[in-house]
Amino acid sequence: MSGHGAPVIGANELVAAGKAGMRAVIVAASWHTQIMDGLIDGAKRAAKDAGIQTPDIVRVPGTFELPVAAARLAQDYDTVIALGVVIRGGTPHFDYVCQGATLGLTDVSVRTGVPVGFGVLTCDNEEQAIARAGLEGSVEDKGYEAMSAGLQTAVALTRR
Repeated sequence: MSGHGAPVIGANELVAAGKAGMRAVIVAASWHTQIMDGLIDGAKRAAKDAGIQTPDIVRVPGTFELPVAAARLAQDYDTVIALGVVIRGGTPHFDYVCQGATLGLTDVSVRTGVPVGFGVLTCDNEEQAIARAGLEGSVEDKGYEAMSAGLQTAVALTRR
């Protein structure tokens, strides 16, 4: 599983974001409702663990639309959490959407200086996505991880 070697997220690291009064927004694609619901719930749990009770949520049609929404929202938040899922099909569409979303979100983060928590699942099939969505029986919770990474990075940048 891809989570091998992942850092252990400590409660103290998350709480620092809440104590600093940081604002987080979740930008979530709308495809694959069950998987997206799991990712969003995981991100909301991480925010709550940090002391952020109600992160804002903005829904967009699909994963390809995440970068433009993140770019607009970055000016008003300490971190933007991008959540989406792309499942491989029989055409190159998968490659274009994954590359566009990844490069677009990277550009937003570097250009604005606002951390973007990357919670975009790029999977070969629905079973792989479910395993990473933080649902009951999932082995990973990429929504939680994305929010945690965004908040921890924002805290690290404020300490400079």
